[in-house]
Amino acid sequence: MHNSIIINHICRVEGHGGITVNIKDGKVAEVNMDIFEGPRFFEPLVVGRAYDEVAPILMRICAICSAAHTAASLMAVENAFGITVSSQTRLLRELLVHGGNIESHALHLFCLVIPDFMNYPSAIALASDHPAEVKMGLELKKLGNTIQETIGGRAIHSVNAVIGGFGKLPTKEQLLELKEQLKKGLKQSLVTVDLVSGLQVPDFCTSPNIYAALSSDGAGYSLFGDKIALSTGDTWDINMYKELCEEKVVAHSHAKHSRFNDKPFAVGALARIALNEEKLSGEAKKAKKRLGLSSHLDNMLYNNAAQAVELVYSIERSTEIIDELLTAGIKQEKPMEVKTQAGTGTGAVEAPRGTLYHNYSFDEKGRLTEADVITPTAQNLANIEKDLRVSVENLIDQPKESLAPKLEMVVRAYDPCISCAVHLVEVNFE
Repeated sequence: MHNSIIINHICRVEGHGGITVNIKDGKVAEVNMDIFEGPRFFEPLVVGRAYDEVAPILMRICAICSAAHTAASLMAVENAFGITVSSQTRLLRELLVHGGNIESHALHLFCLVIPDFMNYPSAIALASDHPAEVKMGLELKKLGNTIQETIGGRAIHSVNAVIGGFGKLPTKEQLLELKEQLKKGLKQSLVTVDLVSGLQVPDFCTSPNIYAALSSDGAGYSLFGDKIALSTGDTWDINMYKELCEEKVVAHSHAKHSRFNDKPFAVGALARIALNEEKLSGEAKKAKKRLGLSSHLDNMLYNNAAQAVELVYSIERSTEIIDELLTAGIKQEKPMEVKTQAGTGTGAVEAPRGTLYHNYSFDEKGRLTEADVITPTAQNLANIEKDLRVSVENLIDQPKESLAPKLEMVVRAYDPCISCAVHLVEVNFE
């Protein structure tokens, strides 16, 4: 039996982190998802800042999720000041977020996950044998970037989305061009579903999950919502997000863990489909059925299949939004006027990796007095540890050459947002 397993370089997970598994007397004694990424102090950094300085700073928490951070931040400010944006702004903001979803899901599937399932060490190695597939994935990623650049002014870290609206509105010609690119993207996303459907998904990490995602009465499948729904049947207003995210400091990680009623829970694409699958329509609904997601909701390795479904969904929904905007006609409206007041507001968006919360408090002059940001990865960490424990229990008799890559697959399935660097997986036997 192994004394230890050490993996020094897991390049397809973002950031500085690791896994430590302690086994005693042939049984799993402890499983830790170690996050030793240095503190970044984004929240205290914005305290004392004017209201219009907050989003440009906090959107830089993550480049790949910058559209979701931008939208959540702007909505938190607007809710604190009682600002209601126009329907056109809501549609453009949604289109911006879908651009981020397309970019992220395409990147994760083709460059980080599919190589796992096809036994390649990297996307570069995969491209040597399957160049057309990797090229298609990169084209889908570029489509997401193009949407963000058209609506947000830049491919990442939007400069055009502002409090109460947009600085510059897209032209009819720009939207028509996006629509043409989305037609090609839809065909490519359906080919992606075909590719994912042919992958063999193991079941070694299968166990019951508690899922959480945003929900809105009367709305279809959406990345926005004013309520938090759980697979337990619990429902809260987004302002009560701390009732779900009971954050705790753990000794082995610089990142806090979130638990609900002292139990881990999961957010992300599979959570959204588990809670809102009946709201899917069109090709996305067909893709969900083809991939058999309804029968595999206890296996987080199917989160990747759920991302493939959402890739189709985001492209279809983006096309619908453009049609709505073109039918109504682009109105040359200015951003809503801001009147500062003391108040607190919450903004919530379904980022690619799960629900993202921004909560701000301001004084009467519009200066930030307190900020709270809870990312999807922070919410998922405890559930990752749960799935790693289940995996080790099921694979404990396998040689380390087989066990270690499977533990990496579990972590990568969640698409944790920690920047790409060295990671350590260590299993100690006593």
